[in-house]
Amino acid sequence: MKIAARLIEAGKEYKTGESTIVALQPTTTEFRTGEITLLVGPSGSGKTTLLSLLGSVIYPSTGQVWVGDTCVNDLSEKELAHLRLQHIGFVFQGFNLLAPLNALENVMEPLLLQGVKRKEAKRRAMELIRKFGMEDRIYNLPRNLSGGQQQRIAIARSLVTNPQLILCDEPTASLDHKSARMVMDMLSQLSLDDRAVIVVTHDVRLKKYADRTIYVSEGRISETAMEDGF
Repeated sequence: MKIAARLIEAGKEYKTGESTIVALQPTTTEFRTGEITLLVGPSGSGKTTLLSLLGSVIYPSTGQVWVGDTCVNDLSEKELAHLRLQHIGFVFQGFNLLAPLNALENVMEPLLLQGVKRKEAKRRAMELIRKFGMEDRIYNLPRNLSGGQQQRIAIARSLVTNPQLILCDEPTASLDHKSARMVMDMLSQLSLDDRAVIVVTHDVRLKKYADRTIYVSEGRISETAMEDGF
């Protein structure tokens, strides 16, 4: 197992007028390839802030955030965008597929942004789409796909650049039991493919898939269970 991401006394604060809101207390932890890690806790606990730090969407106020061998603190906004595109895959509750693009085009898009030629991007996208059993839906627009189908396409899109770090924000919240199981089976397989999969969730159905669970409360993390249904 390799370390895909780590926090070293990393915390996040927001200034509002004369007040300071602590979204995440200084935190030290690491996330390894080959594992699914759940981030659980009540709304406003700091889960999304932790995920945003790992995703290089925001800078830490204190400490350091590392993705692979790169310290996020030292990067410009442009360099952060490049890091996200090259090394991090995102999966969202709302799928975040581009409405004017069909399923195939959505999966191709990150490769096109990397400058990959269209023919090669299509080949690589189709390879993943077939793996997820969606080849008969490649020309469907997102609105013509079910929730489970949209999430499968979203996962394929997150994987097409071959990132080591997959970050998922409530990926099963709007799915029925069958679709949620299919999505989590896919994410479990991804972790076995030498990737670190990190999932923010309130969904107790996902506990059985986790190699590790981190509990977040009032900006602090713990690996000891809280009274949260988990």
